[in-house]
Amino acid sequence: MTTHVTVIGLGAMGSTMAETFLKAGHQVTVWNRTPGKAGALVALGAHEASSPAEAGELLVISQLDYQAMYDSLGDVDLRGKVLVNLSSDAPSVLREASDWVAARGGVLVTGGIMVPPPGIGRPGAYTFYSGPAEVVTRHTETLKAISDVTYVGADPGLAMVFYQSQLFMFWSGLTAYMYASALAQSAGVAPSQLLPFAQETFGGIAGEGPMGFLKYLTAEFEERSYPGEANSLHMQAVGMGHVVHAFEEAGIDATLPVALKRLFERADAEGRGAEGLGTVIESIKKP
Repeated sequence: MTTHVTVIGLGAMGSTMAETFLKAGHQVTVWNRTPGKAGALVALGAHEASSPAEAGELLVISQLDYQAMYDSLGDVDLRGKVLVNLSSDAPSVLREASDWVAARGGVLVTGGIMVPPPGIGRPGAYTFYSGPAEVVTRHTETLKAISDVTYVGADPGLAMVFYQSQLFMFWSGLTAYMYASALAQSAGVAPSQLLPFAQETFGGIAGEGPMGFLKYLTAEFEERSYPGEANSLHMQAVGMGHVVHAFEEAGIDATLPVALKRLFERADAEGRGAEGLGTVIESIKKP
């Protein structure tokens, strides 16, 4: 089914989404706050709006943050329009934005897209969506052109809770690999020599084997029970001290290792040392 989609924001992400909607056979209107970015899309068949007021019923927004939406659409009549905002911001900001759109007669669907621009429309791409279920369902077939649709609930902030959680794991995991590679290189080890062991570690953590800590920790989080007989938090805190020493000895920045050491030591000092590593989540919840 052909749908009229208006894409607001023509950065790398928005431009790729607009092109993907066009390739899927949809009628596409585009608008960007800074003129001059729509030429390639117009050549592919898109219509460049002179203002966001020309937008159709379905608006897909890809901007820096939600303030950009206010700046772009503050004077636009939103009655009868569905805004699918894929911009990043805090969950509370998304909830406030939902009320802002509703007060102007529209409906906001919030989203967090889990791939970079080259992944748009490709297998494995997915987006967290939250907001009114019936509205998401109504536009699912259209939105599937850019990624799989993963609906997480009516609360407008939920899409960003899932998105920011995933993004933090992504950034911190890759940064940990940067630190590990820097330490290895300080001893003359090539990154390619470390790679297979890093792959084994990351894969094992997410897997079902003896290193499958994601599964183990999830069960502990839900039960709020953290057995530490075989591997106590106190042991991990001492071990993190050794890790920090290794980085400092190599003359490498130790910002992240030191922060992790301090977190472990704080949980230990709170009396959690005899429990397992998972007990650190209780300290995280109470900064």
